[in-house]
Amino acid sequence: MPNLPTEVLDARCAPAPQVAKPWFVYLVRAANGALYCGISDDPQRRFAQHQSGKGARFFYSSPAQALVYIEACASKTAALREERGIKQLKKSAKEALVAAYALIQAADDVPSA
Repeated sequence: MPNLPTEVLDARCAPAPQVAKPWFVYLVRAANGALYCGISDDPQRRFAQHQSGKGARFFYSSPAQALVYIEACASKTAALREERGIKQLKKSAKEALVAAYALIQAADDVPSA
């Protein structure tokens, strides 16, 4: 081992800084029209689980049809807080959230001139 100053050795051996993994709050529409709200670090994977019958019991009576809303959050704690807020909304407010999200997604898909 080369004769290096302690601070150099400490820097070489220190673990890499942890990058906070993004968390998401999402809404899934069930076949009966109901909206399910949840959180995940990978909403596409979680939606696939809901569709396959693995995951929330919510979908036992009415299968998952579409992932209709995704919102990125800074942390799992923030995602849980946002999920709690969305779950307290009335159905009409949740539908308005989904509609606004759909408009934003459609606008993002339009090619610029």
